[in-house]
Amino acid sequence: MTNEPSAHQLRLLLVLAEELHFGRAAKRVFISQPAFSRQIRALEGHLGVTLVERSTRQVRLTRAGEALLPHMRAAVDAVEDLRRAAEELARPPSDRVVIGSYISALPALRILLDELRKDLPGPEVEWRAVDNIEQVRAPLDGEVDAVICYGPMPAEFETLRLGSDARFACLPDAHPLAGRASVTLADLADLPVIGFSPQVPREYRAFWAADPRPDGTPVRYTDHTATTLEDCVSLCSLGHGTRLITESSLALMPRPGVRFVPVTDLSPCAALLAWPASRPVSPAFDAILALLRAHARTTDEDTLRRTGRRWWNPA
Repeated sequence: MTNEPSAHQLRLLLVLAEELHFGRAAKRVFISQPAFSRQIRALEGHLGVTLVERSTRQVRLTRAGEALLPHMRAAVDAVEDLRRAAEELARPPSDRVVIGSYISALPALRILLDELRKDLPGPEVEWRAVDNIEQVRAPLDGEVDAVICYGPMPAEFETLRLGSDARFACLPDAHPLAGRASVTLADLADLPVIGFSPQVPREYRAFWAADPRPDGTPVRYTDHTATTLEDCVSLCSLGHGTRLITESSLALMPRPGVRFVPVTDLSPCAALLAWPASRPVSPAFDAILALLRAHARTTDEDTLRRTGRRWWNPA
């Protein structure tokens, strides 16, 4: 319909709302000032309202312009989302899958997939290191196809449970609790927890700090914002607090200066493969998913306990 405004016109109005000057706005989008002015007048004609008050001294939005600005921004964002989705669908299928994970887990995961693909060859896998902020952001932004992580993950993700791990307290080796065979959350009550970035989802932070504690007491956090397991362990070794980590860390990441002590009143955590629910699954990723689904059938808690395997060990 010719009476509908174009996305181009809406973008020009958004630029003008930021610059409040026709000359600067036109220069910013690389068109002449008369052409820019004609597009804004055409937009006003399409919408049937005056959007801009013009004078020799200043340019400002009218009340209607201010009121419609959020709707214009939303419409432009929707067009951009449509364009990105179309580009994703038009992209030729790839025989490569990009999977993100913590640096400390990458060697074990590479071994796992290499072993699985000996019998059932699959597509090439590229590994990317991610922290606990990027494990959510990178898949949603399309930087990786999926992540292997510990839950919980936000509702925007599909997940495949790969196995479970007990949760341990990471303590400096000089701490009185470090020599204990096990501890409870009550034993850890006076120890602050190494802080999380506010960009980490709230549910994840609460789970990995056991916050609040069983008696309802909120956790006390340090001023640090450690986002990787490596940072957490290093800060714990320096006596800056504690963090709850996985049993696999004992095998994957032994470090001097710390002790990993089991916490008896904590539920296990789940190791997950997670990918965006809204994105179509590529044939290459589907092949990796099939391999890991078959592996996941051998990593229930009873089997792992009976065999002494970890969730990332092939059967």
